[in-house]
Amino acid sequence: MSDKIRTNISAGVEGNASAGTDNDRILTDSFEPLKAARLPRLKIEGSHDYVVRATAANGLIRAFACTTRDLVEECRKTHNTFPICTAAIGRLMSSALMMGVDLKGDRSVLTLTIKGDGPIKGLTATADNLGNVKGFVSNANVLLPPNKAGHLNVGEALGKGKLSVIKDIGLKEPYIGSVDLQTGEIAEDLTYYFAVSEQIPSSVGLGVLMNTNNTVKQSGGFILQLMPDATEDVISKLEEKLSNIKSVTAMLDEGMTPEEMLQFILGDMDLEINEHIPVRFHCNCSREKVSKALISLGKKELEDLIADKKTQDVFCDYCEKHYSFSVAELQELYDSAK
Repeated sequence: MSDKIRTNISAGVEGNASAGTDNDRILTDSFEPLKAARLPRLKIEGSHDYVVRATAANGLIRAFACTTRDLVEECRKTHNTFPICTAAIGRLMSSALMMGVDLKGDRSVLTLTIKGDGPIKGLTATADNLGNVKGFVSNANVLLPPNKAGHLNVGEALGKGKLSVIKDIGLKEPYIGSVDLQTGEIAEDLTYYFAVSEQIPSSVGLGVLMNTNNTVKQSGGFILQLMPDATEDVISKLEEKLSNIKSVTAMLDEGMTPEEMLQFILGDMDLEINEHIPVRFHCNCSREKVSKALISLGKKELEDLIADKKTQDVFCDYCEKHYSFSVAELQELYDSAK
């Protein structure tokens, strides 16, 4: 006999219904720009997913865009998510990847979490600056009617709650910013986060399109941000363009690449593509990390597990991999715990 324990190893990653896009815009005061990291990028066989980093308007706009269909489909298969949950975690992972590749440092990690009072309950996506991402949904089996636009109702599935951004760039303490959800549609919530917590005038667009058999047809998004010296002319021109663009899923379903999405939005604003970054769904859990997680429970918890006299199966929230620990192995962990 064995008992099951769930855990998530969040410290680092090594790794016909449709969801509409969220193209919200808030343009606020100046901000301190983050400088791009230049790190060795992944070489990923068999995947078409990637992020592009770009600038426009002579450097007054910086931009990110991505296509993430393969990795979101892998996440869907790993967690057996229903369509509305696939759309939600797909949007969050796309966001985490675009934000993650902008972090400094060799082992920098960004985690996005949403906790809401809706039936999904929560989402978590963790990405590093090399293009690895992992994610999970607290309740992967949610069914709701479409919203008024006929799209998957991610906002209702998440409900009211908070979006948190955790950036671990190797300092003593990670940066943590948190805002109330504005719509629960994720793109608008991230736009609000950038404006309020980081004082970055931004526009975020995200989308996941599902096939009729519940597999992922398209997934991706963009983030556009104004630099401190952006002129009123640049701001007005960008706002006008954003008011007339197609949804992310429409652009992707027409066959547009991330570069072409940015060209469609910023093409006559001196767009320059600076970097092409392959990305993938990858969990870096290991038996060693799970052992450390069990030790961190403390001697009292380990005593209780040992007293059950059963093998304990520990499941990773991110990838569903399980690790079995015999009573003897639990005793070894107990002996090494402080």
